[in-house]
Formats: sequence, structure tokens, C-alpha cells
Amino acid sequence: MISLLLAGGVSLLVSVLGTKWLIEWLTSHKIGQPIRDDGPEGHHTKAGTPTMGGLAIVGAALIGYVVAHVRGGVVFTRAGIVVILTIVGAGLVGLLDDWIKVSRERNLGLSKRAKVAGLLTVSVAFPIAMLAWTDIHTQLSFTRFDSPDIDLGPVGWSILAVLMILGFANAVNLTDGADGLAAGSSVYTFIAFVVIGFWAFRHPETYDIPAALDLAVVSASMLGGCAGFLWWNAAPAQIFMGDTGSLAIGAGMATLALATSTQLLLLILGGLFVVETISVVLQVGS
Repeated sequence: MISLLLAGGVSLLVSVLGTKWLIEWLTSHKIGQPIRDDGPEGHHTKAGTPTMGGLAIVGAALIGYVVAHVRGGVVFTRAGIVVILTIVGAGLVGLLDDWIKVSRERNLGLSKRAKVAGLLTVSVAFPIAMLAWTDIHTQLSFTRFDSPDIDLGPVGWSILAVLMILGFANAVNLTDGADGLAAGSSVYTFIAFVVIGFWAFRHPETYDIPAALDLAVVSASMLGGCAGFLWWNAAPAQIFMGDTGSLAIGAGMATLALATSTQLLLLILGGLFVVETISVVLQVGS
């Protein structure tokens, strides 16, 4: 429990202070969010607001995760390391996209092919690493690996993993429109994963997740990072997370669900992001 508090507390503090520093640095260098000319008129007032705030979220989560292991009681696990590295990887893809946008002063970053290729590389690397280095269950699960106990096998599970990471990374990205919406909603999802991980750690014979406590630490670190960023991102937002934050958060949700055998439960925990995505698809289709 102390490790979870340490991870969440450190990442929260680093995120709050780091985001403030980012706002000042980006503002002084006149690096702000470009807005599409064909976007909603109300969004035009947000032009020039500092972006790439996701750097603070990802950086804070990484620092919180590492610091939580300084004391005894929790150890680094392969599953935890793969999850946090996947989050960082997705964040780096988003950072490149954000940097191209602000450097060219237009709301077009990476090409669709380049962005998908970057996310696909991160998404494919995750199941390969998990299957090779951990004892991950390959069942399609709701609350634990044997419920409903539909074994997808290594190939089927890998395909599901790639689709989930790509899907939720883009879902959070689509949701990141209104001030504080993506960060605030993510906080609740990561709270749930902290509880799931800790509960599985306390009941190993039922859930069979050797890395449960370490995964709970990852969740707590992401929770603290999002909460600290939300202090500056709540309406009226002083900074946007950009693709750096949204892609990392989405990848974090998907990988935590996969690592804790709660893939189907994520549809509920991340219900807002699912509904937002369906809404966008319907609007575009119509």
C-alpha cells in the first residue's frame, strides 16, 4: 500500500510542478496549439495555448513508477516494465506528431501512415514481449483469466492486444477535445486499475497475476500523472496534453487491461472513450 501511495504521490507532485514549468517554457518560446480553420468557432480562441503537456504526464508516471521501487515491498517485474515502456513508446509517437504540428504552425502532424506505423510498432511489440517474457494468460476475460475462459491462443491474443492498444490510443485522442475531459476521465479508469491490481495481489490463488502489485504501481503512477496535469488542464485549460498524452494514456489503459486479464471490463471502465469513438464514427459516416 505504501508503494502505491508513493507512486501516486510522487507522480502527482512531479506532474503538477512539471506541467507548470512546461507552460512557462512553451509560452516563452511561443509554442502553442494550432487550430483547424474548419473546426468549431469556439475552438479558435484556444489557438496558441501551450500543448505537448502529455510530456509531464508520461514523465511523472515514469518517475513515480521508479521511485516506488526504492523501498522494499515491491519489485520490478517484466510485465510492469513492458507496460510502462509501451506507455512511453506511445507517448513518443504522440510527441513527434505534436512537435511537427507546432514547428510547422499548422494542425497537421505526422501523416496518417506514419502515425499508424508508429503506433502499430508499439502495439505489436507489446504482445511479443509479454508472450516471450511473462506468463500472461491468453484468455478473453472479463474480471479474471478464467471468466468467461475463452482461450484465444497466442496469435488470437496478440491480435486482440494490437487492436485494443490502437483502439484506445485513438479513442482517448478523439476524446481530448473539451478542457479536462480526457485527463479527468482517465483518472477514474486508473483508479479502477489500482484497485484491480492490488486486489489481485492480495488474492493470488484466484487471479494468478504474479505482477499484480507492480501493475497496480503503474496504474497509481498514471493516476498521479493525470491528476497533476488536470490541475492546469481543467477549464479554462492553460495547456493541452496533445497526442503525447492522449496516445500514452490510451495505450496505458489497454495494456493494463490486457496484463490484468480484464479486457472486456475495459469497455465499462473506459466507457466514455468507447462512446466518444462510436459518436465520431457515426458523425463522420453520416
